[in-house]
Amino acid sequence: MKKFSNVLKIVLKWLGIFLVGISLYVVIMLVVAYIPVNSNKEACKEDCIDVYLLSNGVHTDIVVPVKNEVMDWSKITKYENTTSNDTTFTYVAFGWGDKGFYLQTPQWSDLKFSVAFNAMFHLGSTAMHVDFCRPLVPGEKCKEIRISKAQYIKLVKYIRGSFKYDTHGEVIQIISTNDGYGPDDAFYEANGAYDLFNTCNSWANSALKACDQKACWWTPTDKGILHQYR
Repeated sequence: MKKFSNVLKIVLKWLGIFLVGISLYVVIMLVVAYIPVNSNKEACKEDCIDVYLLSNGVHTDIVVPVKNEVMDWSKITKYENTTSNDTTFTYVAFGWGDKGFYLQTPQWSDLKFSVAFNAMFHLGSTAMHVDFCRPLVPGEKCKEIRISKAQYIKLVKYIRGSFKYDTHGEVIQIISTNDGYGPDDAFYEANGAYDLFNTCNSWANSALKACDQKACWWTPTDKGILHQYR
């Protein structure tokens, strides 16, 4: 009985530590996510490139033109890597995240504890999600950002640096039984590790910082990013 009591005390102690840690995480997230970065930057006024922030309510993508004088993404993440191979798309969305989430969780109802645990605690690998799309209409969860050519060059560098490359300098497509969420997207191997402090939204927020746009000091969710563009 005494042994059981000691075990129970240890379990309760660690449970308390865990709950305190989660509480601190939530408090810090709510506070820090609303601290702005680059809030005084002037908006681009001429020779601008339109890019977008696109949220599905959980995950944030960076959407850019497929092709312009700075970058032709169709030579990196090719149309032919998608099921549709539709070359009429003029925009492409980039997202970074945990590979398990991307490949094993097409719907939230498919989420497994093992996938969530690995993602939260830096135990999985990561992937880039690339989705070709039509011109977007700005709204509550879609924000248009006009940036200069120099800023777009910085954004391109950030996105390209998130991909892993083979020995020939090509991005590495992930081929699986669930190749994509639809006919116009594909997955690729990525750099970096996903965890509670470095999420898909943190990646998008860092992309904004990289090209001198308004962003949060740090955020693991889409809410803080969208707040900067309210």
